[in-house]
Amino acid sequence: MDKVAVVILNWNGEEMLGRFLPSVVEHSREEGVTVYVADNGSDDRSVMFIENEFPEVKLIRLNRNYGFAEGYNQALLRVEATYVMLLNSDVEVTGGWLTPMIRYMDNHPGVAACQPKILSWHHKDSFEYAGACGGFIDRYGYPFCRGRILGSVEKDIHQYDTVIPVFWATGAALFIRLDEYKEAGGLDGSFFAHMEEIDLCWRLKSRGKEIVVVPQSKVYHEGGGTLKKESPRKTFLNFRNNLIMLYKNLPEKELRRVLFIRMIADYMAALVFLLQGNRQNAMAVYRARREFRKKRSEYQKLRQENLSRMQRPEIAERWKKSILVAYYLRGIKKYSELIQ
Repeated sequence: MDKVAVVILNWNGEEMLGRFLPSVVEHSREEGVTVYVADNGSDDRSVMFIENEFPEVKLIRLNRNYGFAEGYNQALLRVEATYVMLLNSDVEVTGGWLTPMIRYMDNHPGVAACQPKILSWHHKDSFEYAGACGGFIDRYGYPFCRGRILGSVEKDIHQYDTVIPVFWATGAALFIRLDEYKEAGGLDGSFFAHMEEIDLCWRLKSRGKEIVVVPQSKVYHEGGGTLKKESPRKTFLNFRNNLIMLYKNLPEKELRRVLFIRMIADYMAALVFLLQGNRQNAMAVYRARREFRKKRSEYQKLRQENLSRMQRPEIAERWKKSILVAYYLRGIKKYSELIQ
């Protein structure tokens, strides 16, 4: 059995693999580490490219595109390892990137998952939007990071180089114990993509497990490789999945109030999109809310399971206030200002 399985999910990503896979192969040549590419039913030349150019990489062929979440669930059924690194195909890694995370997890058995410091591939002195230096959420489910609050991304001047507990570790580079992943039920395949790692981390945290960021490990993430930032499809998935995540995980005493506030905030977001002339994204928000109402009952069983297994209803890394109020009304743009 491997010590670490680095698993990259690919769908029609030949060009991206050509750019980023070499660094993963080069910097993962350690005893007990195996690099896998799980192909999500690609119809380009991805599989042939891997077989010809990277024969040392183990190929997992899935029969169709399962999406990000279920694609990883299917791939990890075919992997045996102590730890797995779920790595986006648009990530460039650095020398010794796995060692600090392996060492930390070996020495802290209560920690279920961690992430490295995520920097921007385009602007290497800045944090990357999707994960930065560890993730948090506010009372109403809005995610933010150490190094990125909403649209404001900080430069990395080593201000966040300590290991700390976080609420969620990014799915762009999620280092997790395979047995904990499976025991918690893995990623929610119905999400398809977006928010699935936060949902998984919420389950782990509420069941008494810890999640940390290990900044001594560093990677560069291009970001936006599958869906661009302003994609209506991405807007739909983010809003819908965020609402489902809240419903699945919120303690009973908070559920009605939080969902009511979110209804108001979501319709305000749709109005802002309309005022900006972005009708497609406005409609994506409406569709997301409509689908949440339609499918909410389907998640009742999962909600009851989560509540029954909850050991820690109050999670310190879930900020008790509104990040929108802090950002737009109080002018807080940095994580360091927020915690003051």
